[in-house]
Amino acid sequence: MPDAGPPSDSIDDSSSLLSRRPYLLFLIGRFLGTLANGSQAIVIAWEVYELARQTMSLAEASFLIGMIGLAQFLPLFALTLVAGETADRHDRRIILALCYLAQFSISSALAIRSVIGGELWPIFALAALYGCARSFFQPTASALGPMLVPLRLLPKAIATNSLAAQLGSILGPALGGLLCVVSPVLGYAVSAGLYVIAAACAMLIRADTRPPIEAGRSRSEQIKEGLVYLWGNKLVLGAITLDLFAVLLGGATGLLPVFARDVLDVGPRGFGILRASPAVGALLVATYLSFRPIRSKAGLKMFLAVALFGFMTVVFAYSRWVPLSMFALAVLGGADMVSIFTRQSLVQIATPDRMRGRVSAVATLFIGASNELGEFESGVVARLLGPVGAVAFGGLGAMGVTAAWAWIFPQLRKADRLV
Repeated sequence: MPDAGPPSDSIDDSSSLLSRRPYLLFLIGRFLGTLANGSQAIVIAWEVYELARQTMSLAEASFLIGMIGLAQFLPLFALTLVAGETADRHDRRIILALCYLAQFSISSALAIRSVIGGELWPIFALAALYGCARSFFQPTASALGPMLVPLRLLPKAIATNSLAAQLGSILGPALGGLLCVVSPVLGYAVSAGLYVIAAACAMLIRADTRPPIEAGRSRSEQIKEGLVYLWGNKLVLGAITLDLFAVLLGGATGLLPVFARDVLDVGPRGFGILRASPAVGALLVATYLSFRPIRSKAGLKMFLAVALFGFMTVVFAYSRWVPLSMFALAVLGGADMVSIFTRQSLVQIATPDRMRGRVSAVATLFIGASNELGEFESGVVARLLGPVGAVAFGGLGAMGVTAAWAWIFPQLRKADRLV
């Protein structure tokens, strides 16, 4: 990333960025959507685990939580490439608003199911529908943001987006944990309200958000072009696949309900705090990067950060002291932020606007695999090794992947500046 200018320049850039009404509306909508997403994820996980523990063992209930991630990932896997091509063909503002409205409908349906009660399968069906909405949301939002700011403000916009997302990631789980104490119904209702406001923000954006038209090209040809571009850019390919496999193995968040209830015994409030701890670390690192961006040895620093992510996952697995567990989660969240910031800078700055939807779609697919499929992997391994063994195994696996990728992708390891 280019060197930062003097402090006064940074202040002027921030003021100029936030004075742009279309971008400000986009940013507010992203924050509210992230807040709703984090809160709802907590409510779903806690409700499923509480209901499952009434009739199942700890291992079986842990496995069921992992299935939530799988239910969200499968539609993401099936639809993301089509969603990326859609974001490169149609008005991105409209697509974003429709995604928020779809998420509102799903939150409302979850609230109704919670009132009625009954079996768990409707929750998994609605989680799958939520995965469909997210598959269109992520590449659209990634492609829309850069259209609302000039190129000189794009690095600052990336940092500001990360700050807003991490703030929502901190407050969302904490909010969800508090609402779980009252009722899951209230948690779903609050998320639904936040999604409605986010949709309104998207519709109020007044800017040309239609991508450049490429006439005479089929959908399959455009999808192929995005894949070819990504395959040819080894820096981007190495960065997003490193994130895929490291978080796929090392993600501890999928089993946090188990740790909160049966390992650390902190209840729903403590669950929300634990769930927010990685975002606290990520927010601190994102704030630092917004003022002191990575200036040199970006690839090496990224590898070190991912290795630290894996190590702190192991620390969390064996910790029985809540402050240490919170610290480990915060550090691994900060380390993951370095990887996120590097990847987003590479994808958004280096990719032409006409292809941002497709390239972002592939990146979204990999990120979705590392998150949702990582929860499924944790649930499966937890059934074999127990929750503690599963998280420790994942952390060691993440460190192993880091070493392997440093050898497989020397271009990424030797990358100096992000341009």
